[in-house]
Amino acid sequence: MENNPYEIARRQVDIAGKYLDLNPGILEMLKSTKREVVVHFPVKMDDGTMKMFTGYRIVHNPARGPAKGGIRYHPDVNLDEVRALSMWMTWKTAVVNIPFGGAKGGVQCNPKTMSLKEIENLTRRFTWEIAPFIGPESDIPAPDVYTNPQVMAWLMDTYSILRGYSVPGVVTGKPIELGGSVGRLEATGKGVFITAREAAGRIGLSLEGARVVIQGAGNVGGIAARYFSRAGAKVIAISDSKGGICRARGLDIEKSLDCKDQSQCFITRELEAETIRNEDLLELECDILVPAALENQITEQNAPRLKCRIIAEGANGPTTPEADEILFDRGILVVPDILANAGGVTVSYFEWVQNLQNLLWSEEEVSDRLEKILCRAYSETEQIARREKVHMRTAAYILGVQRVAKAMELRGIYP
Repeated sequence: MENNPYEIARRQVDIAGKYLDLNPGILEMLKSTKREVVVHFPVKMDDGTMKMFTGYRIVHNPARGPAKGGIRYHPDVNLDEVRALSMWMTWKTAVVNIPFGGAKGGVQCNPKTMSLKEIENLTRRFTWEIAPFIGPESDIPAPDVYTNPQVMAWLMDTYSILRGYSVPGVVTGKPIELGGSVGRLEATGKGVFITAREAAGRIGLSLEGARVVIQGAGNVGGIAARYFSRAGAKVIAISDSKGGICRARGLDIEKSLDCKDQSQCFITRELEAETIRNEDLLELECDILVPAALENQITEQNAPRLKCRIIAEGANGPTTPEADEILFDRGILVVPDILANAGGVTVSYFEWVQNLQNLLWSEEEVSDRLEKILCRAYSETEQIARREKVHMRTAAYILGVQRVAKAMELRGIYP
């Protein structure tokens, strides 16, 4: 498969490994998943028929703590994609230095064509299938593409019924009423903004008036757009899976997102904007580009044509290794996914801690802790990039891989 995400993830580990004195056996372990669960299960649809679905839950590496990672519902979910995503979660948690390993899950489906009841039936049956492999001390799911707090509520409830008591810590990203944390829903998008702001400060770019282009308008792209807009930046383009809108003077982000929520699309005449394809949106002239959709959006084909100064990756794996080299040579600063979008898993960690200890943190506490962790991680990554004279992605991998490898070496192999 062209641009196979799992092969890209493995190559990224090899690249980082060149800068680390690692045992070859440890390096091979780091490139392999620990456990792969594939399930095929029936779901009762609204018309009374039964339909079969395929789901995945993969743990990459739990050396530093319980596995952590989201569950996505998407037609293109496949084994290699979930493998790659689980591996990226391992490095992400290590880069921000929270005590988790990496996992990921997904179901191959199209939730846009399913009713709420069908999505609930699918969620509960999928949870039943993977219940022996998840838990608050082993593997903790969270929302991802086309899943949300309601889906996590169904997952938590189903797992709790099977256990015979309430287990809020089995998932994060839950509704606040069920033990969710304030600040979790916007955490990933906010983290993209924080790390982009740090990058802008390093190159002397003021966010006031900066032109921002965002691919994606969901929990990551939409929320990041709001933060950029509040900081005085001009979001000149934004898109969803159907396409986007652009306006050279800057979009009214609140109005644009409200329009999408109400009409399920951007209506150009109401927003005084022009339509634009997702492919063309990436190549608009801007200061900050935020790919916040799916993987493999920036490749060696379009990387030479990008006209931005900073790329802050809201999505997982949006840039291929070949594109990374082109962007680095062109002087474009890339804030890699395992750093830029780590806000979500960081606040998930806060939620998990609160659940285990029956605590309730204030929004101010959550925000302050998130800011400190991401700023520290950005600084540590940047220091490695300067010392090794590499781009930020390789620096982040050096940092993450080194931390996981050290944990593995200290734990050893049994028996």
